[in-house]
Amino acid sequence: MDANKTFPDRHARQPLALAQAHETRDRLMAAHGMALEMFEIVVLSTMGDRITDRSLSEIGGKGLFTQELEDLLLSEGLDFAVHSSKDMPTKLPNGLFLSAYLPREDIRDAFIGRTAEKLLDLPKNAVVGSSSLRRQALIRRLRPDIEVITYRGLVDTRLRKLAEGQVDATLLAFAGLKRLGKESVPTEIMDLDAFPPAPAQGAICIESRVGDDKVNRLLEAINDARTHETVTCERAFLAALDGSCRTPIAGYAVSDGDALRFSGMILTPDGTMHYRISAEGKASNAESLGRKAGEEIRVIAGAEFFSSWT
Repeated sequence: MDANKTFPDRHARQPLALAQAHETRDRLMAAHGMALEMFEIVVLSTMGDRITDRSLSEIGGKGLFTQELEDLLLSEGLDFAVHSSKDMPTKLPNGLFLSAYLPREDIRDAFIGRTAEKLLDLPKNAVVGSSSLRRQALIRRLRPDIEVITYRGLVDTRLRKLAEGQVDATLLAFAGLKRLGKESVPTEIMDLDAFPPAPAQGAICIESRVGDDKVNRLLEAINDARTHETVTCERAFLAALDGSCRTPIAGYAVSDGDALRFSGMILTPDGTMHYRISAEGKASNAESLGRKAGEEIRVIAGAEFFSSWT
């Protein structure tokens, strides 16, 4: 990597995005003995960052967070991009791929309550803010009486709105809070069985150009194999279901040596119906394990179930 080349983080104006970019840079410096001066973090704003008054499902989906960065990658204006894996579309532009994953953080969701410490203890007809259709559906499944409203913005913005009383509670990825040094903020850490996470939650991925051997060799040194396996499985499950931010899908894989265990869930947006699936296999078959789980749960749920997603 030349000193004048750059890499961006996908929301580099956000403290969380900067934390992720800094972690990537620091791991590369340690792995290769590279100097700080070899790196430049480019501050970029995407359409997904700029539009915060509507849900992603209304304005075009996850691609709004990646298109501008990917255009620059393809034009060789950037060396690579750092992303939150759960925000990545399952289909990437030709010529780009997810070349590395950093060691994964906690995959669970964090509940932050103002009027109650736990989701199930919220008062009747409480208001919960969330921008995630998965979280909205899971909340409605557990507490049908609760009003769920769209709630986007930076982590500190959401916490401020909560403190001001705009909502009774919200949920965020525990991994992001930990990376920001806010691990004491949650009032409840959600159980994986009752409140499964989004596929790829808690993992930082790196996107680069196919065939860029110089950059990809550098990135290979910081790739965490276990995270690569679990996220590959989860993204394959998502892809088999045509998953996007328009669909309530949950799923996570656990790596145990050469074995991989996967658990997935699909829900209707109102939370009244859901299906689960579990699968086990070899970690080396992570992609096929996730894909088959997605194909099987699609058959089990049937076409009528999926019509609720459109």
